[in-house]
Amino acid sequence: MPADLRAPLDDAPSQPADDAAGGLPTVEMWTDGACKGNPGVGGWGVLMRSGGHERELWGGEATTTNNRMELLAAVEGLRALNRRCAVTLHVDSTYVMKGMTQWIHGWRRNGWRTADKKPVKNAELWQQLEAQVARHDVRWAWVKGHAGDPGNERADALANRGVDDVRAGRAAR
Repeated sequence: MPADLRAPLDDAPSQPADDAAGGLPTVEMWTDGACKGNPGVGGWGVLMRSGGHERELWGGEATTTNNRMELLAAVEGLRALNRRCAVTLHVDSTYVMKGMTQWIHGWRRNGWRTADKKPVKNAELWQQLEAQVARHDVRWAWVKGHAGDPGNERADALANRGVDDVRAGRAAR
């Protein structure tokens, strides 16, 4: 992975793959969340690819919801990038996709309240995601979950690893 990612890899190239249009390093990212019970034990997973290299992240929480894990995966994936990148962020969550591309503007305008005047669920994670998205040039890409997309399948496996780690008492990676 290029120097844009926090944890360097031994085989990282000295120069990351650049976006032809803007000169930004390019990153393909897949994120996913998992929850065993809802609420229940949950995990999140991230697969990043850039310049022929990969990086995987995962973690989890003892008591959470699937939507929180979907959001946290995107937050943690973008947070792991050290500098501004052109990111194609693949998600299988319509909640995250619509939240970031359709609903968030109204929530912000309404003081983080829904059209029904109720507090937005997971507002702190939406705000964290919004802050991370602002650091990068993000293109959102929806993929159908469990439909054979290799990046999504890997992110799903990492999210489930996060669940397993929580159950085993291991820390996030």
